[in-house]
Amino acid sequence: MTKQTQKHPPGLYLLFMTEMWERFSYYGMRAILILYLTKSLVSGGLGMNEGSALMLYGFFTGAVYFTPLIGGFLADRYLGQRLAITIGGFTMAAGNFVLFAHQSFTAVYIGLGLLIIGNGFFKPNISTIVGELYGPTDKRRDAAFTIFYMGINTGAFFAPLIIGAITDKWFAVQASGIIEYGYKYGFLASAIGMIIGQILFNMLGNRFLGNIGKKPVEKPQDSTTSIVEKQTLTKVEKNRTKVIFILAAFVVFFWAGFEQAGGALSIYTDKFIDRTLFGWEVPTSWFQSVNPLFIILLAPLVSILWTKLSNTKRGDLPVPTKMAFGMIMLGFGFIVLLFAIMQTGSDESNITAKANIMFIIFTYLFHTIGELFLSPVGLSFVSKYAPIKFASLLMAVWMASSFVANILAGQLGAFTESMGYLEVFAVIGLAAIVLGLVLLSLSKKLVKMLGDDEKEPEQVEDVLLKAN
Repeated sequence: MTKQTQKHPPGLYLLFMTEMWERFSYYGMRAILILYLTKSLVSGGLGMNEGSALMLYGFFTGAVYFTPLIGGFLADRYLGQRLAITIGGFTMAAGNFVLFAHQSFTAVYIGLGLLIIGNGFFKPNISTIVGELYGPTDKRRDAAFTIFYMGINTGAFFAPLIIGAITDKWFAVQASGIIEYGYKYGFLASAIGMIIGQILFNMLGNRFLGNIGKKPVEKPQDSTTSIVEKQTLTKVEKNRTKVIFILAAFVVFFWAGFEQAGGALSIYTDKFIDRTLFGWEVPTSWFQSVNPLFIILLAPLVSILWTKLSNTKRGDLPVPTKMAFGMIMLGFGFIVLLFAIMQTGSDESNITAKANIMFIIFTYLFHTIGELFLSPVGLSFVSKYAPIKFASLLMAVWMASSFVANILAGQLGAFTESMGYLEVFAVIGLAAIVLGLVLLSLSKKLVKMLGDDEKEPEQVEDVLLKAN
């Protein structure tokens, strides 16, 4: 019996596969999007100038973090999670199919619009169903989300490799020395991947998920909820809310630098990095697999680090300190790349030699370490310290910081066309390091504002006790 209770429900692995195929679709499309927009017409692209393409890319990657707020609300109140996931999945498949069917700016705007809408329905609701597979006190919950997170990274790792092979190798046509890349077939493969995931989800959903997520969730109106809503925030809760907003502001700048990966960094890699290994040219889109590969390799090590630190006399590092180191690591990643840019310059027409491939590899290594220091602990931090009255709102604010960050990332990336890569990446790298040091200097004060040293009873129990 004990062994049986340690096993995860089969529904988790269905959701793992559904999420894996969705992430395959999304990251496969994203890996080639900026290349498709900027390559010339004869090379299979649309010939958009880099500045405009990077701003469009930034708007797209930002909007996919905004629409889940709407999709989650509609699922909770009207649709139910299962129907919302199906709507989102097939809408995203339709968006990729539009990009495949017609190579034009009109098709791009329609296709990206459908992808933004579909992502809004899909992204928040599949995670919700994972949580509903387990009771609130089930000790398997954290392990379940770890398994689910591996589905995300599995899809993110394989997508650029497969889609890149399709666009740059299998469906690329060379004539008169010019390569016409098969980007449209990459979008088709992304659509097919999404459809596979949806077929599995809908065929096996009733068998492995039962009735979970079929009906919309009605907002509870019990005494606990009404009492909590009427309570004013305590001084400690107000301070914790302030800390969340302060850290969210720093997070915006982190993601604005990190999200250069699919935009300006991808363009630089395509033009200025020597991608030849043993006489074979590595597709540019394959470099989008480096980050998820490093996550898979390094996440267990970082987890062990936090565990070992927590068992020492001084204890684990405070969250603001971890996030500060994350920002500094991001900055170091850009500093590494500056040495490559000093060799190649920013003008493709005057380049004499391309930079070694290890420059971009080490850039992504530092960025991934920074991500592991900042992103998971940030989500855990908000869920722990957000006052129960505003828990959902503050989590939405935290997620919305990625929306702002991606818009800013597109704007920053666009400056590389006029200012050059050296100047823009130097500014981003130095700003990340400086802001990391500022956050490090504020860490003790922010930890004090959290009031962990004050012996407060649990929020809901405290409220009920006062009410009685």
